[in-house]
Amino acid sequence: ELMASLQSRLQALWEEQELLLSEVRECARWGEELEAVVRGLCKPNEFERYLMFIGDLEKVLSLLLCLSSRLARVQNAISRVDGSTGAEEKQSLNERHKLLSRQREDAKDLKENLDRRERVVSGILAKYLTEEQLQDYQHFVQVKTSLLIEQKDLEEQIKFFEEQLENLEQSIP
Repeated sequence: ELMASLQSRLQALWEEQELLLSEVRECARWGEELEAVVRGLCKPNEFERYLMFIGDLEKVLSLLLCLSSRLARVQNAISRVDGSTGAEEKQSLNERHKLLSRQREDAKDLKENLDRRERVVSGILAKYLTEEQLQDYQHFVQVKTSLLIEQKDLEEQIKFFEEQLENLEQSIP
């Protein structure tokens, strides 16, 4: 019964992931249309700044989300440490925690830098785009960001339920 429930939940998550992927494709098409408008209006160096920002947006957010989820997994493992856990394993977990914490702080710095670059790009685009086009650009950045977060969250949930199902299957004789 528990296995059926987990499989049902996984199926629902996979369906949700398919819907999300279609939204991601739609957002990508929207991004291509916006890119064509920006290319046509801006100077080449300004267009390059725009392209670099949009590319880095996905990379930095993905890095930050990945590090945060890895850090959460290590913190969960640390919280399960008990008297039977070996000293080497405890030390390894603590070292991984320190490393991931430092890496996440570095990624937060990258995100702050990215936010500053976004303000610069918005300033550049404000010179060329209509108010409506500028709002479309800002909405595009927000949607792209939220879709990346949603995608990562779904991947984590799917991974969690797959692991639960696998552990359950292995525990049944």
